[in-house]
Amino acid sequence: MRLATIRSNGTTFAARVETDTTAVKIEGFANVGDLLKEDNWEQLAEQAAGDAVSFEKTDLEAVIPAPNKIVCVGLNYANHIKEMGRNLPTHPTLFVKYPDALTGPYDDVLVPEYANSELDWEGELVVVIGKRARRVKAADAQDYIAGYAVMNDYTMRDYQYRTLQWHQGKSFEKSAGFGPWLTTKDSFEFGGELATYLEGEKMQTTPTDDLVFGPEALIEYISHIYPLDAGDVIVTGTPGGVGHARDPKRYIGDGQTVTVSIDGLGEVANKTVFE
Repeated sequence: MRLATIRSNGTTFAARVETDTTAVKIEGFANVGDLLKEDNWEQLAEQAAGDAVSFEKTDLEAVIPAPNKIVCVGLNYANHIKEMGRNLPTHPTLFVKYPDALTGPYDDVLVPEYANSELDWEGELVVVIGKRARRVKAADAQDYIAGYAVMNDYTMRDYQYRTLQWHQGKSFEKSAGFGPWLTTKDSFEFGGELATYLEGEKMQTTPTDDLVFGPEALIEYISHIYPLDAGDVIVTGTPGGVGHARDPKRYIGDGQTVTVSIDGLGEVANKTVFE
């Protein structure tokens, strides 16, 4: 099952996606995040009835527009860790985004002049939490996963490396395309390709089951620090092939589109616009 947040007449609604251009509205919920707060969210989504409504790609909002928590994982694919000259970690490297960083899966990403000189791409798989998770064991973690989505994690490398803390280069306003929808865990299998493209040129590729710390390990680790609530998201990290690690370095230019595709989850594609 696929669930989306769709824009319509200045507002949004949660919907069950039927095809890539049609969906059934789930009455009473403005977005997928609100829906996930209900204990019986799966039943509500499955039983939603009514005429299918058509939508365009640009009608899609960030699938969960305002999670309570956006927990990001750095250095979580072995090939990326090695290209950045680091050793494999023994524990996950965590940092956070704020909801202001999220934007629709096909929205333009507007980049201010002062932050466009070292603009990099990072395609990532997102885990969406389906119910409150506190001190969960890895063996039980699947019970707490609602599903998965795709994130296009624009990164301002000059800001990122100003200090030892990465957050400032990772949370610019409306810089992370998120969606295109939530694919429930029963409809997704790990092992397919995650690929990132710049103007159609493949820059990153990895199988999704090549994470150093998989979803279960991440939920266990994070939920022993603070609880995760329904609708919270874990952004699991990016593979090798980022522009900053290339020789010579390569960055995103004005007007260039970054596309992130994950087998079984769909794609997000954001055009870069320098302000």
